[in-house]
Formats: sequence, structure tokens, C-alpha cells
Amino acid sequence: MKPSKDIARLIEIMAALRAPKTGCPWDIEQNFSTIAPYTIEEAYEVADAIARGDLDDLREELGDLLLQVVYHAQMAEEIGEFAFGDVVEAITTKMIRRHPHVFGDEKARSAGMAKGMWEKIKAVEKAEKRDARIARGLDPEDHGKGYLDSVPVALPALTRALKLQEKAARVGFDWSEAAPILDKIEEEIGELREALATGDAAPIKDEFGDMLFAVVNLGRHLKLDSEAALSGTNEKFRSRFHYVEQALAASGGSLEKATLDEMEALWQQAKDTK
Repeated sequence: MKPSKDIARLIEIMAALRAPKTGCPWDIEQNFSTIAPYTIEEAYEVADAIARGDLDDLREELGDLLLQVVYHAQMAEEIGEFAFGDVVEAITTKMIRRHPHVFGDEKARSAGMAKGMWEKIKAVEKAEKRDARIARGLDPEDHGKGYLDSVPVALPALTRALKLQEKAARVGFDWSEAAPILDKIEEEIGELREALATGDAAPIKDEFGDMLFAVVNLGRHLKLDSEAALSGTNEKFRSRFHYVEQALAASGGSLEKATLDEMEALWQQAKDTK
């Protein structure tokens, strides 16, 4: 088995890894559920490589993410559901259908993307998906029957909060401006204080979640992505803490031996430089 730029080789490798008698024991015992966390992790690593501007890493991480697609397709093929080629066909069909102004006939291309066309195309796709589920004897509403049930549960919590709020806003369930949300956040903080006073873990968790949800709502009204904003703060924290670590090492100390006051003093220095 030799490396290749042909996707067929990667599919062959995956099939060999999953072969019952000759494959890799670890790969053989995996299923959709056990592989799903790795799929999410690889997507994050792609995003990380992009954020760092490291194109060498990006090439490698895109390969790791592609392997996840091939892995799921291989498992689906083993149970007679679909193969990698079906995945490719599905996405190419979707892209062609959703871009008639690019792939349509001359009349469609010259007309451009008409207002409301995107919604019409999505409605057709939804109807086809619904019919396919009915034909398989499944519940036609694959994500549930509620208006917000189409927002994926597997999204990171901050992102899902944003998506839920955005969708609710489309039907008018929304704040008219950002300022009142600050009052809501203060209200949630007050309720969290009350929960903390009880010492009961369940209401504390509940009120903490309410506070986070309100903060995401504020970010949305400020045209900020909470996930991106928190990522920036995470990096700022990491950088400043690394400054503390380096400063301690330069003076012969260490994080383990330093007092909180020593670390706090260096942290303030880091804030002035980073």
C-alpha cells in the first residue's frame, strides 16, 4: 500500500483498517458514536490551524478531517446504507441545486440569484428529505417537531445558544436593542447569587446557564460571536499566563513555588505588555 493523491487510495486504506480479520483491532471496534467526538475534534484542529495561519498544519489537519468523512462512509457501507461516492453525490447535487445562477441554463445564469430563491430551494430539499424518511419508516421530522428543533444539539453550547436565539428572532421573539439585555444579565446574576446562598448544585448550575445564555444574547445584539470572543479571551489568558511562567523561570522560580501575590504582580505586568 503506497501513498497517493487519489481519494480512492484513502478509501482502500480505510477499508483495510476495518477488515474483520486483517484490520486494526482499534479501528474495527469503533462505531459512529465513538468516532463522532474525533470528528468534532478534527474540525476544531482545522480551525486552529487557520487561526494560527499555519498552512502546513492546515494541509495535515484537512487530511485528518477528510479521514473522518471516509471513516463514517466506510461504516455506513458496511451496513448497506451508503458509501463515500454517495456522500460526494449528495453534496454535489446540493451545491448545483443551490446555485442555479452559476450552474443553471443561460436564462438562470443571466437572471442571477432571485430574491427568495434560496428559501424555495431549501424548502424543496426539506420536502425530499421528509419523503425519504417516510419511505424508510422513520419519523418525517428528523430533528423533532418544534420550530427550534432543527438547531443541532451537537453544536458547542455557546454557538447553539446563538443559533437558537437567531432563529427565535426571525419570528419576532427578541429584544429590540442591546441595553435591556444588560439589565437581564444583572437579573440573572442576582438569581445566581440567591442560588449560591442555598448551596444546592442543581439551581446553581441552572442559574449559571441562564446567565451565560443572556451574555450570548448581548453579544448577538452587539454583532459579536460569543464563541469567537471567548476564543480571543482564552488566547489572551494563555499569553499572559505564559508571561508569568517565563518571568518566574527567569528569576529562578516556578509556577509551583510562586505565591499568589507574586503571580498576581507578574500578571499585572503582563497586562501592560500584552
